[in-house]
Amino acid sequence: MEKFQFHDMQLAWLDGGTTWLDGGAMFGVVPRVVWSKRYPANEMNQIELPTHPILIQLEGHNILIDSGIGKGKLNDRQKRNLGVSAESRIEEDLALLDLAPEDIDTVIMTHLHNDHAAGLTKPEGDGYVPVFPNAKIHVSAIEWEEMQNPNIRSRNTYFKENWEAILDQVETFDGEKTLFGAITMIHTGGHSNGHAVIKLERGGETMIHMADLMPTHAHQNPLWVLAYDDYPMDSIYAKEKLVKEALENSYYFTFYHDAFHRLVKWSPDGKEIIESLAYEKQKR
Repeated sequence: MEKFQFHDMQLAWLDGGTTWLDGGAMFGVVPRVVWSKRYPANEMNQIELPTHPILIQLEGHNILIDSGIGKGKLNDRQKRNLGVSAESRIEEDLALLDLAPEDIDTVIMTHLHNDHAAGLTKPEGDGYVPVFPNAKIHVSAIEWEEMQNPNIRSRNTYFKENWEAILDQVETFDGEKTLFGAITMIHTGGHSNGHAVIKLERGGETMIHMADLMPTHAHQNPLWVLAYDDYPMDSIYAKEKLVKEALENSYYFTFYHDAFHRLVKWSPDGKEIIESLAYEKQKR
């Protein structure tokens, strides 16, 4: 488990499961001969994409960014179609930190696609129950509305099993929302209509979590957007603005899906990684 101390804020990446998705879909119109130099694919043209939530510990709070792929919710056919090679081990990783799911008091959802939101609930009896029963779950109002009323495209990733059990825990926001004076959720749209990015600010420094606007370090180019994006021009607009701001001000970038880096800091021109926390894969 990788950790990073950010002033008085400690970050730890938890094992929320691993997926392998089509590299062409993950890089949109960018040719494989170009993107594969930055992010390798297997013989099936799939790329490795962890779904690893970030645990933030700050001033007695245990805060989670996104929730992983979940456990015990997918049948073999679904695992194959979704490229799931490993399910969540969040409870086991929390135990290594002397924590339990009940100790999580805040969950920050960048969006509610299945690979980010399935870990919010788990099977119990004939239904589902919250994994983090004592947490307030924060998400943009637009995303929460679409989760409950998906359209013909989004209904393949917004599942009632992921939201019905957490109705009483959800708090929505419009535009921006700041928590604990240090964590700001910013609605961007793009990947989904309600997608949000997250800024962490401590000691005069900033980290930015671009979520699925920049799922891996190889997606830094604003034009390299996913075929999965519902509103790609919104992705490009938000990404261009935020990446420019981040590079000019020496922000750290953190990742949920990257199979190589947990976080990076680039040079001001964006051409060189000058600091990185590597993802050290462990055999499970």
